[in-house]
Amino acid sequence: MEISWKHFLTMAKFVFIVPPLTGHINPTLSIGAVLLHRGHEVAWISLDKSLALRLPKGGQLLLIEYDENDQQKQDSEKYLDIITKKIVYGIDSIKFLYEEVLIPLNKHSYEGIVGLLDKFKPDLIITDHQMFAGAIAAVNRNIPYATSVTAPAAIKVMDELPKIHEWEVNQIVALQKDLGVESENAIACSDLLTMVLTSKAFFGEMELPSNYQFVGPVIHKREGQTPFDWEGLERRTPQPKILVSIGTTFDHEHKKSFFAKVIEAFAEEPLTVVVVSEPSLFDEWPGNFIVQRNVPQLELLPYLDAVVCHGGHNTVCETLTNGLPMVVVPIAYDQSHVAGRVVRVGAGLRLNFNRFKSKHLKEAVEEILNNESFGKAARQMSLSFEEAGGTETAADLLVQLSAVRYVEVLNN
Repeated sequence: MEISWKHFLTMAKFVFIVPPLTGHINPTLSIGAVLLHRGHEVAWISLDKSLALRLPKGGQLLLIEYDENDQQKQDSEKYLDIITKKIVYGIDSIKFLYEEVLIPLNKHSYEGIVGLLDKFKPDLIITDHQMFAGAIAAVNRNIPYATSVTAPAAIKVMDELPKIHEWEVNQIVALQKDLGVESENAIACSDLLTMVLTSKAFFGEMELPSNYQFVGPVIHKREGQTPFDWEGLERRTPQPKILVSIGTTFDHEHKKSFFAKVIEAFAEEPLTVVVVSEPSLFDEWPGNFIVQRNVPQLELLPYLDAVVCHGGHNTVCETLTNGLPMVVVPIAYDQSHVAGRVVRVGAGLRLNFNRFKSKHLKEAVEEILNNESFGKAARQMSLSFEEAGGTETAADLLVQLSAVRYVEVLNN
């Protein structure tokens, strides 16, 4: 009798290795919660002490720690701060991301990761595609690993920007060699399983080897309730409602100029505009605006008609999951690619962050609200996400891989 892999391995030890970036961590929390519910042991390796408060019940935080006076500790605590305050755009942002954030982050994390792997002894490692140190540690310790790709543009750059891809590979390979892996090929994406957290339909035409699996977006439902002015939203029920957010990464002065254009575009228009921003950014906001530093985005989206955002992959996926059209105003990193995909699938329009004027934003929002084709395309993407499977499919693939590796060990 053939035994299903789902029942073959009753309990395995999984460890996620994540960077200190919310958009990369959140999907792992959802996948980890499913694995824990199925009876597996799950841990997270991170530099972020506060992650302990966000883990699903039963999850373990394996914190990378250094001596208080250690230069590595001082260095490791600055990466998110660097990303937040640096003003970079386009291709320059990719160079900055590798040279000033990812390579130093991975170099300083490596010893801590190895030490924690030796203690935890996982059956399978799931490392973020930007945590190269996790893949390097897995190879050096001969532990099987899968890769989680939260920003699929990292893969598409191979096809769309080959010179940039070659430069990225050279950065990763140099780090690998520095840490004891002599391969001339970057090992950031696992040959066993690389989970791409989107659908094939949204990813595009590029063909990938069979170790790449499209699992769809893994959308994390946050614990607790974020306060929101639901009464204010309900009072404006007859008129269209839009969300405007450019994420938490960009806290520099350009944020104020962006929202000044938003105010000019929509003040006193027959729209309800929900803005994710520090309310103190301006002395006064228009009466048709609801402004909060944080909003319950997943709960809010079903009540909206459209979204204006920066092209962060998580926000775009959450928007499309709800079948909403959008205007995307990319700033840096992978956001230009994501915006391009939104336009390519017909689910929205794109503006240039540095050059758009308030009238362009107003016209773009009017277009996506009044032209039904944008909403139809967004709903098609939502269906493709649903068919890809999401969290449960990702967990299935990890358990299956762990079971296969377990059988191989037994046979050897």
